[in-house]
Amino acid sequence: MADNAERIKEKYRDGAEDKRASQSRYGALEFEYTKRHLEEFIHEGADVIELGCGTGYYAMHFSSRCRTYLGVDMVSEHVAILEEKIRVSGRKNVRAQLGDATALTEVAGGSFDVVLCLGPMYHLPDRERELVFAQCHRILRPGGIAAFAYINKVGVYAGGCIHDKLRASYPDEKANRMILEEGRDDLQPELFFYTMPEEMEEAAARHGFVKLKNLGTDFFITMSIVEAMSEERFALLRPLLNEMATHGSCTGMSNHALLVCRKSPAAER
Repeated sequence: MADNAERIKEKYRDGAEDKRASQSRYGALEFEYTKRHLEEFIHEGADVIELGCGTGYYAMHFSSRCRTYLGVDMVSEHVAILEEKIRVSGRKNVRAQLGDATALTEVAGGSFDVVLCLGPMYHLPDRERELVFAQCHRILRPGGIAAFAYINKVGVYAGGCIHDKLRASYPDEKANRMILEEGRDDLQPELFFYTMPEEMEEAAARHGFVKLKNLGTDFFITMSIVEAMSEERFALLRPLLNEMATHGSCTGMSNHALLVCRKSPAAER
């Protein structure tokens, strides 16, 4: 189990995660571009598991496109909310269960075509991220797809440095040390952990994954400006955001990013 499991449960047990995708225009970008990056890999014959499924935002979106969908989360309140969504929707191919992405003892090896790890890496240090990569590789079928969401250390820190309300506090020496050197949040150092695109790719490769794409989902230069924009101006910004979310050269400018990999056939030999 993750060393900070109780901190994670305390952070999310109020169910507020259920509203995060709709709370702000900027916050919605992460969810929108994550869906875009993943849609080509979710098909009607696929068995999909999502680790750190939260309250089921992606489960309710993608479960209509695949054969089966299992959402796993360590927060019991999240599982309860997702179970209620499943009940109301009447969907028979999706279910939810408690679990920890670092130790998926209840999940059989080679049982899924797609593994979506869209939350755990935000909250785990390097050592425990390695456990998650290993678990994802174990439960995937040969040639299966794994997607890992993570927080960029440069993107999140640069965003604070230029944000209208935060730039009075950043940069500072503490943040330089904790974010850039240690990969930890300066305010909640045992709860949020940061990395870089290259580091994620290297870790995935160590565990038998081949990168397909590594793209941003939101971008620090827009953090405080998109909320103040009119709908007309936001529409004009869309082509720029689309370009940034399409090219790997922009990934380091994103707060959140998504690494999509295939389980290497060589790993099966």
